[in-house]
Amino acid sequence: MRSRTIAVALLLGAWAAFALWYTPLRGPLSGEEVERYVAAFAARGGDAADLERLRHFLDSDSGGDFVMLNVIELREPPLVVDGVAPGSSASEVLGEYMEYMTPALLRRASHPVLFGSAAAEALDLWGVEGAHRWSQGAAMRYRSRRDMMEIATHPDFQGRHEYKLAAMSKTIAFPLDPWFQLGDPRLLSGLITLILVLLLIRRPARPAAARRRKS
Repeated sequence: MRSRTIAVALLLGAWAAFALWYTPLRGPLSGEEVERYVAAFAARGGDAADLERLRHFLDSDSGGDFVMLNVIELREPPLVVDGVAPGSSASEVLGEYMEYMTPALLRRASHPVLFGSAAAEALDLWGVEGAHRWSQGAAMRYRSRRDMMEIATHPDFQGRHEYKLAAMSKTIAFPLDPWFQLGDPRLLSGLITLILVLLLIRRPARPAAARRRKS
């Protein structure tokens, strides 16, 4: 019985630790943080209009997680950049960008919630020119705007961003907040944990006499 109690406690503790890590708990960005992140992008030569949009996005921080919705048109052949072998495809060049992004995202509980290749040109489009053709679509979950900015302002990001520019001919990316998905990892892992706990609780304990005979 004692070992069963310990196992249940470990399962519940592991789920609680994951849920706490996955959930944004630090609240909205402070004014000082907003200024620091905007200044970091300005130092890289950011366009004034882009910096204003970034400031509005950071000033309106809800403190929660959000999803960046992306549509991408790959450039074939990609632009030539240092560190990429001649003849590389746009997907391979983009892979060089994701070599930094993937571990940086996962360390901060950020990850794709959907990804796919375009099956056809846009079937419903108005009010915008040159947007019929796309290669891919993706939705990236970020634990918080703070996490996204920590990734984007890291020194390693600046060199990698060149690969993204070389691999894409056009893209649209905008944030969704609030947002909702049925497959929240906290819910799924919680259900799995609950099932395991119920299986442990319902497992019949061996009689003491049987345990003594085995020993």
